[in-house]
Amino acid sequence: MEELNGKVAVVTGGASGIGLAMARAFAAEGMKLVLADIEADVLDKASSELPEGTEVETVLCDVSDPEQVDALRDAAVDRFGAVHVVCNNAGVSTGGPVWAHSASDWEWVLGVNLYGVVNGVRSFTPLLIEQGEGHIVNTASMAGLSSPPFMGVYNVSKHAVVALSETLFGDLALFGAQGVGVSVLCPGWVRTRIHEASRNRPDAVEAPEAGEAASAFAEIAGSLINSGLDPDDVGKLVVDAVLSRRFYVLTHPEWMSMITGRVDCIVNGTDPVIAGLPDPSAEPSEG
Repeated sequence: MEELNGKVAVVTGGASGIGLAMARAFAAEGMKLVLADIEADVLDKASSELPEGTEVETVLCDVSDPEQVDALRDAAVDRFGAVHVVCNNAGVSTGGPVWAHSASDWEWVLGVNLYGVVNGVRSFTPLLIEQGEGHIVNTASMAGLSSPPFMGVYNVSKHAVVALSETLFGDLALFGAQGVGVSVLCPGWVRTRIHEASRNRPDAVEAPEAGEAASAFAEIAGSLINSGLDPDDVGKLVVDAVLSRRFYVLTHPEWMSMITGRVDCIVNGTDPVIAGLPDPSAEPSEG
């Protein structure tokens, strides 16, 4: 897409973190916004803090529910008549050894992180193809290009989002839908509340009892997130990716060795390298 002014962007998980930063970046380009989130009070606050004059619609939406995502699409079309950019961004996380997670843990994280993207792709892509213009941004993670320990459920969900996005890119090309672009966003440490995702954990999904190692990892990860990249820098990268039709959007180029190291292990038939945590004293890159 060469012009965003006056176009319509839908952002899930749009009330905070990277989602809200995307919204601010799109608003700066003159776009109309549909923000979806599961937290009503935070969603209302986010909407009120967007630049004056921004046309915005807010929709409560659990992205794991396909009917609610269809209703989000319909609300966007009803309000603005079209949708041009779709950011399937809502995400949650949980930590601990991969064998310690309950079935409900897997259902919760995969429901939001993976099926939330699946539902967005299924619901919005035909609309974009029909109008001959649009762009889909799926939020994965560097955890979708590597496999850090104590993040198994999250890793699986984000690897799947990368695979889904790559397949969507190929399917659109084979279908001849040249007007519809795709990007997969793979952020590293960004200052969000992803490590506090349990605030939105459904009542039926009990939090796992964290062991000493898992608790220590969570503390380190929380510290790195809090000192991570400004979400607004990520929002600007996403706008640039939409305008330039860039597929892979990496926020931390200094982490490329994590990706190349994994690929080298696959090609050379060696055991996986256990992905360590980047040096917390390193200055975050603006990409």
